[in-house]
Parts: sequence; structure tokens; C-alpha cells
Amino acid sequence: MTHSPPRSELESHEVENQPRVRDGFDLWKSDPVLRDHLAHGSADATVLAGFGARMGSAEMRKAGRDANRFPPELELFDRSGRRLDEVTFHPSYHQLMDEGLSSGIAAAAWDGSPGGHSAHAAMCYMTSQVEPGVTCPMVMTYAAVPALAHAPDLAKEWVPKLTARDYDTARAPVGEKRAVTLGMAMTEKQGGSDVRANTTVAVPDGKAYRLRGHKWFCSAPMCDGFLTLAQAEGGLTCFLVPRWLDGERNALHVMRLKDKLGNRANASSEIEYHDTLAYRVGEEGAGVKTIIDMVHHTRLSTSVAPAGLMRAALAEAKYWIEHRNAFQRRLIDQPMMRAVLADLVLDFEGAAALAFRLGRAFDADSEADRGLARVGVALAKFLGNKLCPSVIYEAMECLGGVGYTEESPLPLLYREAPLNSIWEGSGNVICLDVLRALSRDAAAREALAAELKAAVGASRAYDAALAAHQARWPGLPDEGEARWFVESLATLLTASVVLRFSPAAVGDGYTATRLDVGARGRVYGAVSGLDTGAIMERLG
Repeated sequence: MTHSPPRSELESHEVENQPRVRDGFDLWKSDPVLRDHLAHGSADATVLAGFGARMGSAEMRKAGRDANRFPPELELFDRSGRRLDEVTFHPSYHQLMDEGLSSGIAAAAWDGSPGGHSAHAAMCYMTSQVEPGVTCPMVMTYAAVPALAHAPDLAKEWVPKLTARDYDTARAPVGEKRAVTLGMAMTEKQGGSDVRANTTVAVPDGKAYRLRGHKWFCSAPMCDGFLTLAQAEGGLTCFLVPRWLDGERNALHVMRLKDKLGNRANASSEIEYHDTLAYRVGEEGAGVKTIIDMVHHTRLSTSVAPAGLMRAALAEAKYWIEHRNAFQRRLIDQPMMRAVLADLVLDFEGAAALAFRLGRAFDADSEADRGLARVGVALAKFLGNKLCPSVIYEAMECLGGVGYTEESPLPLLYREAPLNSIWEGSGNVICLDVLRALSRDAAAREALAAELKAAVGASRAYDAALAAHQARWPGLPDEGEARWFVESLATLLTASVVLRFSPAAVGDGYTATRLDVGARGRVYGAVSGLDTGAIMERLG
């Protein structure tokens, strides 16, 4: 069906020098960075190409906008005063969830699909460019599978439904559904990231337990179940809380929805347990050890999400400056604008390259790859998410005032930018995790050293920076220097990856400007000597 374009000749003026609105574009075909880095693994490019075409369509982009314009609403009671504790969503939310889960975003890593973790990362990356909020319940569903390995009987019932490539919104117990989703509820008011301070209590009840307490953050409260932590007789323990029981609702009270800066399509909430039925996952007292498998896998997604957000913002900026003139020249032909955009692309591709390298490590089964995955996702999560807000802001500035309006996608992306750093463990917690992994996990330490060594000889700037890092920190730093240490290590790891897997212009530009602190100013575009044309081509 052909649509007539909107009128440009208005009563008071003619609309010119304004790019046509892009209602939709193919997220796979338009993205050489995604295609190039996925080509180094075994994920099915045909499947991802189909997903990118569908998710980037005008229909799905409208669904993403609508899911943010019409946020979820909490229904505590029915009109007779009986408790519901339900969240209702705009149909667009369900449309996005259906596309993601039916395409395998939660299943590909576990159902025998080639390169399943890489495919999961790629689908998260593409979905984040359209509507980031829906990735939360889909990522937790993906990440719950390895944690449930600690409870084989529960896994037998739940895992086939978690990996069903379907989306079923029925309010029904797991045995009556085609597919289910699983969330996570760990944080309490008094503890935050210090989950060992949790006060929720678990009391045995036959083969199950009853929980009493609260959770300050429960992501996606309409999931069919939650992995949660509570104090049992043997110490802090992991439990699976089913949302729906046979013939009744579990006593999980949704107290209120969080009024958040961004992530508006996703219903984050506060909940209370009132003798809520739960099943133990893992041994009593091993709660952190058990649930860390879920946390570890969510970090792959929180590593790739900032790359997706940056990509969406930069693609919008590039389209704008290609079709906008100022001072008798296209913006994209002006030297300062080219320097800014190319400089931004380096941080975007660095984040994407590292995230997809780690996806390949998750797909592999060697001890070295598992070690790299353990420490690498923490480094990638830390650096990529620290860079993301600044990159999106600069992309917004490329559009000028138009970028600051809600008609543009930039405000949504900007609001989302801080989330993945804060969620599940903010910067300081991640730095402590890196120090802990490097001090206790020989496989992680050795795998990281090998990954850094793999790029030696490819760049003098890299070799010098690696030597300087090792001289500054021959061992692990004091805690007061942890952020400096982790930033340096994450930047070196990113440089190693782009030197080996990205085009020469990207690798040379990244090492020249990110590893030598005297080679650039403090703001984007305060650089010289970049091959701006070759670097900007990475935006498609």
C-alpha cells in the first residue's frame, strides 16, 4: 500500500531542510558492526536477519513508542474489594514481548541453537534500539535457566516452559501454560546490593517454605515466578516463588509500581510476601552462590544493551546530519561534525565488539572461555554503561533542539542510558566483583591475561598502555583505586578486541585516542588524525 507523503507547502512557509521521518528500517541490514562481529561466531545469521527486519519495522517502532506513552498500571483490587495484585499493559507491550520470546531471545542459548548466547545478545541489542524496557523480563527468563539447575525437580517442570519460544499471558500455574517468564526479587530497603542484610524470613512448610518480608525492587511483577532470597534456618537461601497456584493466587502483594526516570514500559515494583509459598533452589545458606548464576547471565545483556542504545542514537544522528544543511554545506561534510560523530562511533563499536566477543565466550565450553566470560562481563558492563549517557547526549546535540523533543527517539534513549549500570549492581559493586574474581578465580585471571596478550604487537599505543597498566598495578589495587583500575583494564580489553576483530580504522582510532590520555581533549570531537570516513561507515 502506497501512502502519500505529508504536505511540505504550508500556508505560511515551505518545509525544507528537514529530513523525512524514518518510520522503520532493518536493524540487521543497516548495521555492519552487528553483522561483522556476529560473523566471528556460530549464531544463525538468517534467523537474526529476520528478527532485525521485523523488530526494526515501522509497526514495531510504533509499538515501542506506544509502550512508553501508555505505561503499565497497577490494579490492586477488583471492584468487589478482592485482591488482584495485577499489572495491566498496553497491547503494544505484549506485541513486543511476543516477538522477542517467540523469536528465541530467552530460548536460543538453551535449546541447541548454534551460537545461542550470541544470538541472545544480538536480539537484546536490536530490541534495545526499539523499546529497551521489554528486555528486562525476557533477559531474566533467559538467565533463570542455569540457576534452576540447582533444583532438578523444579527445572524439569519450569525450564521447558521458559524455553518454549512462545508468549502466554494467562493467569495460571506453570503446568497449565504453554510458556512462562521468570523474574528476580532480591533487593530490600535496608541492604540494597548487600543482599546478606536481607530480613525476609523463610519457614519450612512440608516440601515447600513460606516467606514473610518485603522486596524493595521486583522487576516485572507479572512474571510467572521469581527467584528470590530469604533467610532460612541455614542462612540466606534462594527460592522460586510461583505467581499462580492451583485454584488460587500466591500471597504476593504488589505494593506499588516504581515511578522511574526511564524504562517506562517495564513495571518495576515493590512487593511483600505474606506467608507466600516458595520452593528452595539450592542448599540452605547457599543463596548468593545459587542466584549468582542468574546474575552472571543477566550481565551479558547489561553489557550489550548500552551498545544497542548508543547505536540507536548514533544512527539517528547520522541520518539527520546526512540530510541537513547548515552554512551552505551538509552537516556530515563539516569537519567538526565528522570528528564528533567518528569519535562517538569508536566508543559504540568498542562496547559492541567487547559484548559480542563475550557472547562467543559464553557459547564456548572451555575453562578459558568460561573464565573470560566471568570477569569480562563485569568489565564490559562497567565501561559500556559509563560511556552510554555521554554518547547519547552528544548524539542528541547533533540534532539540536529537535533531538530534545519527545517526537525524537533520543529522550527515550537518554532516560534509559543510566539503567543498566545501576541495575543488579552499580559501578562500585562491579569493581569489587572484578577484584574478587581476579583474586579468587585463577581461570578468570589467566583467561583475561591471555585475551590482553593476544593483541600485543598490533599497536604500539596498545603495547605501551598495557605495559603502563601492569607497571602501575603489578598486583590488585587498593579498594580506593578500584574504579581507576577497572576502567583501565576494561579499556585495554576493549582495545584488544577491536584491534583483532574491527576494521583497521576503528582499531587504530580507538588505541590512538582511548589509551593515550594526552592524545585528545576531554569532550567528544576533541581529536585529530582519525579516518572519519571509514569510521562513520560503521553506522551503515
